[in-house]
Amino acid sequence: MMSGQEDERLLVHAYLDGELTTTDALAIERRMRDDPVLAAERHRVEALRDVLRTHLPPPQVSDALLRRVRARHGRRKGLASVPWQAMAASLLLGAVGASGATWALLEGSAREEATDGVLSSHIRSLMASQPTDVTSSDRHTVKPWFNGRIPQAPRVVDLSAAGFPLAGARIDVVKRVPAPTLVYRRRQHVISLTAVPAAEGDASSPATVDGYNVVSWREGDVAYWAVSDLNMAELKEFVAAFRKVS
Repeated sequence: MMSGQEDERLLVHAYLDGELTTTDALAIERRMRDDPVLAAERHRVEALRDVLRTHLPPPQVSDALLRRVRARHGRRKGLASVPWQAMAASLLLGAVGASGATWALLEGSAREEATDGVLSSHIRSLMASQPTDVTSSDRHTVKPWFNGRIPQAPRVVDLSAAGFPLAGARIDVVKRVPAPTLVYRRRQHVISLTAVPAAEGDASSPATVDGYNVVSWREGDVAYWAVSDLNMAELKEFVAAFRKVS
């Protein structure tokens, strides 16, 4: 027998399929706003579907699976308005999502989304009057600035001796999560160093995207992303200098 939360998770799937009545859709929207578990389920299903549409053929729901769904859940209160085709497809997506291959695709998609997020934030900062919300070369000024703005201040390192002076900091948003960003300089180049929870975007191989170089790595449960139009060799030098200071 399914729990009430499992029922609601299926309703989230039906909502994303556009198969609920207006009243039911508004009700589950309110539940997703109030319940972080349901909100996370929505995000998970949306990400999974994006990956499946890109990399896999559409799932085929067999008559046998439809009969099993009807037999098992046909009398559950609150699910009567959910079309069986949509429910079976959602269950099939969940089964496919449990495979290692699909989760590998999801992880790749998460890394790409994180890359897009930090790169977009870096470009927006360059279009602003200055790339920082607080401007200072003193790490004892920059680190306390984060207090009260984000749950945990990032590790702030003085790299002026290595040729990468600290310019300040700002707060970006990566995948709807506030993320602290330190700003360094190398000659006329700006380097954005963003720290995000590893679950929101794990590290990936160095890459060049739209003329900007991106280097990322992971330290514990934090993933760092360095972005700049600085050449790749010097950006890696910056990363090495930052990582060297504990």
